[in-house]
Amino acid sequence: MRSYKKFRLYPSKVVETELNIQLELCQWTYNKLLEELNKAKDEGKKLKRYDTQKLLVKLKEDKPELKNVYSKTLQMVNQQLWNNIHTLAGRKRKGYKIGKLRFKSYDHFKSIFYNQSGFIIGNKKIILSKVGKVEAEFHREIKGNVKGIIISKRAGKWYACIQVENPHQEKNQIKVKPNTSEKAVGIDVGVTHFLADSNYRFVENPRFLQKTADKIALIQRQLARKKKGSNRRNKIKLRLNKAYEHLQNQRKDFAHKLSTEYVKNYGFIAVENLNIQGMARNHHLSKSIYDAAWSLFISYLSYKAESAGRILVKVNPKDTTQTCSVCEEKNIEHLDLSVKIFKCPYCKIEIDRDINAARNIIIKALFGREPASMLVENRPLLHKLKQVSSLKREAPCVSLE
Repeated sequence: MRSYKKFRLYPSKVVETELNIQLELCQWTYNKLLEELNKAKDEGKKLKRYDTQKLLVKLKEDKPELKNVYSKTLQMVNQQLWNNIHTLAGRKRKGYKIGKLRFKSYDHFKSIFYNQSGFIIGNKKIILSKVGKVEAEFHREIKGNVKGIIISKRAGKWYACIQVENPHQEKNQIKVKPNTSEKAVGIDVGVTHFLADSNYRFVENPRFLQKTADKIALIQRQLARKKKGSNRRNKIKLRLNKAYEHLQNQRKDFAHKLSTEYVKNYGFIAVENLNIQGMARNHHLSKSIYDAAWSLFISYLSYKAESAGRILVKVNPKDTTQTCSVCEEKNIEHLDLSVKIFKCPYCKIEIDRDINAARNIIIKALFGREPASMLVENRPLLHKLKQVSSLKREAPCVSLE
């Protein structure tokens, strides 16, 4: 299953009004089903997914307007509720402190699901059951059997995410450069520099949030002064949503371009398997960590590497900063974040700490801590993949602990 995300939709005023009504009804259904689940739990009963789906028939009798919503769309609301329940349960099993599942306000329910049926995709348009015809901008060809459509609203704009099943999914959708399949690179992400790689390249951190923080803070102050429920508050809220959407688009554009560049140029890419949520507990760095959006970059790198037939390996980040990439000796003294140069007390080499970490990452991925002498004279890594032929039999994206 593959998703073609964010085809822009241009509904007419009549159709947009109907879409907003459908969103409101789906939000009401979600909250009603959650209310029934909470009530049953308080009474000592245990409802399952099938039980709440049967409740949809009763809800249609209590609220006849629900008959104006496509039936499978309401079933997907039930599916969405249970997916959220299972996600919370999974986080609880991992040791996170979680509360009860919250009710959805209208501002936080922005998607309508059409699964398997209820839609027709035509030339520059999508016809939705119980809604009507919506003009669409298809900026690329859709290949495969369409299995579903997700209609979403973001900052006053409408989008369609089209889900496609393609049993013969094409590889090499990214045009890789010739003679690059044997090149390998290790990537170390950071705050000062967005990343440093084992080929001595630095990519500066764009710091998008820092550049727009004053603008967002001004809009938030204006929003705080407006009366709740007023038209002026809604206008300011829309401005705030657009500012956040612009910030998110900047991060995505940066991550897309950088990940594509690495996939085009390297056949073997090694990154750290980071626990970003754990790292963000450092309150002095949490804002910078989330602004850098490392997980977004790595996720893009992962699916693009798989699509292009490249190999991506995630390694355990333990000791990648504290270990010398030349003599393999570990520095027993803690390397503070303010220290930018790694000085080995054993072989006396001095090297940028991020470059040293990137070199350790690629060594760990290729050799599992083989002697550093395999790295000839600090030159860029150009190892042949026959040295890691055991990885060829694995899935394109693997995780090494």
